[in-house]
Order: sequence, then structure tokens, then C-alpha cells
Amino acid sequence: MLLNGSQMITQALKHEGVEVVFGYPGGAALNIFDEVYKQSDYELVLTRHEQAAVHAADGYARASGKVGVVFVTSGPGFTNAVTGIATAYADSIPLIIISGQVNLGLVGTDAFQEIDAVGISRPCVKHNFLVKTIEELPRVLKEAFYIAKSGRPGPVHIDIPKDISIAVGEFEYPEKIKMQTYKPNLNGHPLQIKKACEALSAAKHPVALVGGGAVSSHASEEVRKFAQKTNIPCVMTLMGLGVLASDCPQNLGLVGMHGSYAANMTLSEADLIICLGARFDDRVTGKVSEFGRNAKVIHIDIDPSSIGKIISVDFPIVGDLKNVLRDINEKISNSKFDFTQWWEQIALYTKLHPLGYTDAADGAPLKPQWVVEKTSELAGEKALVVTDVGQHQMWVAQFYKFSRARQLLTSGGLGTMGYGVPAALGATWALDDKEIPVISFSGDAGVMMNIQELMTLKANNKRVINIVLNNNFLGMVRQWQSFFYEERFSATVLTEQPDFVKLAESFGCEGYRVSDKAGFEAALKAALASQKSALIEVVIDRFENVLPMVPAGGALYNMMFN
Repeated sequence: MLLNGSQMITQALKHEGVEVVFGYPGGAALNIFDEVYKQSDYELVLTRHEQAAVHAADGYARASGKVGVVFVTSGPGFTNAVTGIATAYADSIPLIIISGQVNLGLVGTDAFQEIDAVGISRPCVKHNFLVKTIEELPRVLKEAFYIAKSGRPGPVHIDIPKDISIAVGEFEYPEKIKMQTYKPNLNGHPLQIKKACEALSAAKHPVALVGGGAVSSHASEEVRKFAQKTNIPCVMTLMGLGVLASDCPQNLGLVGMHGSYAANMTLSEADLIICLGARFDDRVTGKVSEFGRNAKVIHIDIDPSSIGKIISVDFPIVGDLKNVLRDINEKISNSKFDFTQWWEQIALYTKLHPLGYTDAADGAPLKPQWVVEKTSELAGEKALVVTDVGQHQMWVAQFYKFSRARQLLTSGGLGTMGYGVPAALGATWALDDKEIPVISFSGDAGVMMNIQELMTLKANNKRVINIVLNNNFLGMVRQWQSFFYEERFSATVLTEQPDFVKLAESFGCEGYRVSDKAGFEAALKAALASQKSALIEVVIDRFENVLPMVPAGGALYNMMFN
């Protein structure tokens, strides 16, 4: 079948079952956007900024488990998208980013809106392509989807010169891909699995560290079976929250810099750490030389480069976590485990420093932790939760009650402010049940970075409830300045802010400003009952801190509580 390059792209997306594409047009991508206009196989969503387009595709991918797709143009269109691409790369989110490029003969000439997109994207993508012939385009498209969603997922970038997008060639879309240099190992080595099971049987104080790999490998059921069978305590990275429900008896909650004392001490005092799809990020380990000092380490990960990269591993298992855990669960099906004394010790940790906060007195500014808890209560367990980055992100991680994987969407590895609103926008396309509320938590600083996407929500009749915790600060940076910089609040004071209610209303959304509990409950109930997007500005205690806290570079067992 003879097709031009733009038609090949639309046909490839149809073959891959793509439902929605997020993007922003421009000259070098006009042929592609024109072709999309002619077809009806999937929806094209015009965001108001390229960074937001990538965050929206990212939110869709995280919420659905499918590949997110983005179209942008060359030059500034692509450079605007880079922050979103890097965000997805840090958290292993499968995306396809198709960028228009100047004509092939102009590449390297500093032509209008030309930039070395492949060179720029190389550090923050799983793979990238510059398409130089129409003959290679079908193969490139197939390989891109295969690479993005297989193994350790990640974003793949395809740069397509404008003349290639209109050139005509034979379109034969490959049914299968075989790449000699890329063959993810899906099954763990039987001998290593046997050794890991023996180590578990011998352990007295084991702990499972559950990471984002448990989400991307769809391994929640296997993790839950493992936890229930062994009665092993489990601690969660930010990306792993929801894999075990918050009320699961084995779940000790968030671990790391802002984890609970019980979670951090359990990890510090364990004699065996079973890492399930986590990469030992510095926010989890704290001081590496003090991390798990007395523990043997089992590390299960599909990415061999992650194993032994930061923490020495005694039992490395390369494979898809779902497959490996299925084998482990089968192998230990008849085993008996008794960690009663270990749980008694953990109970003492919980009693010594329980995760909590002092609620606001009558008439005092609201405590953000209460706002998070009340939202969790009123929105219900079906709600999908998105956060921006900062203090509110950590309060959500600490106090929101999660019931399932993919319920929390947040920028973990890169920590990208401005992620929340567009990611929540994208997530709405992933929901089969349109009545499921999407709740986006932001700070008054982060929400301003992509607030223009309220217009995209309105234009597409989508509903997101945006809760803005307003302390008139760059809150997390201010917290560090309070603790470590003698309260020198350099460039963090935000006393001059817009009228968020009027701003929301100007975008066609409902706006609320609340400063007490009754006002917040009424506003949230109204927003949940409405079919329109809303922004609820919540005036909170300006100097409330996220606690406990492990100072940067400190050991997990040395925590600050005030």
C-alpha cells in the first residue's frame, strides 16, 4: 500500500490501538496534523503548551498502563517538550514523542526553527530516531512502540523531517519486531530465585521495598499475595504507593526522606531487604553507607543496569517483576513464616513516633494534612489522585488513603513542578467510568506553571478538581531555608498571587476560596457534584512543615520530627 509519511504515522497509531494523541502544531509538523484532521481513529487533544502535552500523555500512560503519544513541531516546539520527556524518562513512563523537523536537506544549516532534537533528547529518552528515508519509517514506528512499552518502559522520540512526512513509499507495518541489540529478559533465573527463597526462609527481620516497577509490570496482585503469604512488612517508595492498599496490614507506608519512622527504622534494622522494582533512589536510601547495614539484599528488576548500581546486591534477579514474583509465590506456597517478634519490634517504632500532625485550633489556618485526609474521605476510593511537586506532594503521600496501583500519578524522579494540572487532564482520557473523580493537588507556586491547561479542560468538557494548597511560599524550598539556611527566604516568598477564583472562572471553571473546615467540605462536595472542572484555593498554615524528615545525605534512622 502506497502512503505518504504522515499517512504512515496515522496508520501505525491505528495498528497500535492508540486512542488519543496530545499535541501542539507548527510548521514542520503541519503535514502530520493535516493528516490527523482527515481521520477519526483517535482523538487529537490540543493542549496550550508543548510541555503540558507531554505531561498529559504521561498522565494518560500512568493511569491507563498504555503508551502515551505526543505530536510537536520543531525548534521551540520540541525544546518546550523536553521537560515533560525528562519527567517521563525519570519515572519509566512509556511515551512516543513524534516531532516535526525541517526538511532533511536543511538539517544542520541553522534553518528557521531548526534544533538538534535528537541530540537534545538523547540523555532523557530510552531511544530516539531521526528518520532519513520514507522506506524506514514503518519499521521505525513499530520499533518505537516496542521499545517504549517493553522491558523497563520509557519515552521514545521520533524526529521526522517535513519532506519525509509528505514523501510516498510502500507501507507494510511489521507484525513483530526482532532487535539483536535489545532483548529484555522477562523471566528470572531459577537458581537465583531458589537462593532468594532460601534467604527469605532464613531471615528473622525481612522487609520488602516496593517500587514503581511493581506498577509498570502490573504486579500488584503478585505483591499482595507475597505480602499476605509471608506476612512480611512492606515499605513503599513514592512511585510504589497504591500497590498495597493503605489499610493493608503489611503496609508500613512511605519510606525515605519523608517516610514514617516505622518504615524507615524497619528498613534500617532489617536483616533482609527484598527490593521489588525499585532503584534505590537517594530519597529512599539516605546515606548509602548506612543503608541496610546489617541486611542481605535481593533485588528484582527488569533493568540489569539498575541492579548493583547504588546498593550492593547479594541476590540479583533480572526479569519482569510479575513473572519473578509469580515463581517465588509458587515456590514458597507450602512454606511457613513467623515474624511475630519482628512485628512486635515494628509496633514499638510506630508507638514511639506515629505519623500524625497537630490539628489547627478554631480560627487558625487549616492544616494541609487535614485537607488531604478529608479529600480522601469525601472523594472515595475510586478517585484518581494527581499531584504537582512540593510539600503538598509529600502530604498526599503520607496521608491519602490509596487502594490500588495507578491511583496516584506524580513526578517522582525528576520532581517537576507544573506536572499536576496537565497530567490530571491526560488522565481523564484513561478513565472508562467518567464519574470517577480526578483530584489534582498543587501548591500555589506549581499550579501557576501550567495553569493554562484549565482552558484545555474546559474546551474538552473534562472534569478535574484542582485543590491548591496556598501558603504564599515556594513551600518545600522555604522549609529547607527554615531548617538549613537560618530562615533566609531567598526568592521563595509569594505574597503577590492572582485571584485564583477569578482566574479559574475566566477559564470557564468553577472557583472557590476557603479558609476553614466547613468551607472546604462544602466546596469539595459541590465540586464532586458538578460536571465542570473546579479550582479550590485552600488557605493553609504558611509555616507548616513536612515531617518527619531525613536531612539530605543523612541516615534513614536519623530523622527530624520538629
